[in-house]
Amino acid sequence: MSEATQEIRIPDIGDAEDVVVIELCVAPGDRVGPDDALIVIESDKASMEVPAGVGGVVEALLVTIDDTVVEGQSIARIEAEAGAAAASPAKPVTERTKPEAPPPKRPQPVSAQPPVAQAAERPAPPRAPGAPVYAGPATRRLARELGVDLSAVTASGARGRIVKDDVKAYVKQRLTSGDGALPRLPAIDFSRFGEVETMPMTRIRAAGAQNLHRSWLNLPHVTQHDEVDLTELEAHRAAKKAEAAERGIALSPLPFLIKACCLTLQEFPNFNASLDASGTHFILKRYYHIGIAVDTEQGLLVPVIKNADAKDVWELAEATADLAAKARSQRLAMHDLQGGSFSISSLGAIGGTGFTPIINAPEVAILGVGRLTTRPVWDGEGFAPRKMLPLSLSFDHRAINGAEAGRFLAHLASVLGDLRI
Repeated sequence: MSEATQEIRIPDIGDAEDVVVIELCVAPGDRVGPDDALIVIESDKASMEVPAGVGGVVEALLVTIDDTVVEGQSIARIEAEAGAAAASPAKPVTERTKPEAPPPKRPQPVSAQPPVAQAAERPAPPRAPGAPVYAGPATRRLARELGVDLSAVTASGARGRIVKDDVKAYVKQRLTSGDGALPRLPAIDFSRFGEVETMPMTRIRAAGAQNLHRSWLNLPHVTQHDEVDLTELEAHRAAKKAEAAERGIALSPLPFLIKACCLTLQEFPNFNASLDASGTHFILKRYYHIGIAVDTEQGLLVPVIKNADAKDVWELAEATADLAAKARSQRLAMHDLQGGSFSISSLGAIGGTGFTPIINAPEVAILGVGRLTTRPVWDGEGFAPRKMLPLSLSFDHRAINGAEAGRFLAHLASVLGDLRI
């Protein structure tokens, strides 16, 4: 190497690791100035240009695309121009690095003319369809891990290159865009296949759909199914039929379920709770306000029985009938729909053998009740007809695990088997 030939090395790159060469800006034989970029390297945070540091002709490039480099490594040899100073490792121009603060300005005389606003930094132009995507291996690896299509990401790096922060910003934008980062369903003209009619949703049904969708996207739902033997309870309820008629009350299984849920929630307080905004603390509720799903012509409503634990089964039957009637006649007040701590969705006679009720957030659990049926059950000696009620407990898996849900249903079954009025 002649005296005029100088080696250019990687300058100080801080504590960056896995720094790779993502672009060669020159070729042997090119003439460069001290500030001209030789290569572009990329770290976990950003891409950066490595300047020549000396003017002259590039004699050789000592690295190639995708090479991993470290501080002090030789990357090129330049035949310096006569009189040029020796090259010194210069700090690379790093994307997303704030410039040093300028020195304070001296006071200027006040002008009668309004100041001219400086032009704002223009965003990178959108990538043309089919245009190549420029990104280093580390960025591409991150995009693969996150399932990101790089052609949809806006580049902020040098020469239109996508850096890791661009990928992260894209993911954050999708997650906060309100659509759950899910692809939208295509719009289809169904009239092509036959006669159609467009009918708007009721306001209640549309609001309910939005709430259910939000809950389904934001809560990790798990549903646990079980059956409860209500043979003895049904016999007891039948024995109370005459008294119910005298009171003018329809005594269905639902009031018994509400009472049993209150007693079970007292033993399992995490089911009568909500999670705080951080998702790291329980907000345990010392009240037992039970929501009951009511099917109306306008849509599904969930009025709330306040302090249900303080009511007996007769009072719960009256409260249930009153709220259901108000819901169907559109006479519910706003406070009738607020403050629930646990919900029950009973499909009664129309219910099947199980379903997956969606949690009424910010609650953490909901009990789905199917159709009561009589079927043969083995009692250890033979099959006997038993009245079996299918239950489906949906719960927020962040707050409740499967073992807790199993114990909750087992305790609920034991309470229902011994509940009397």
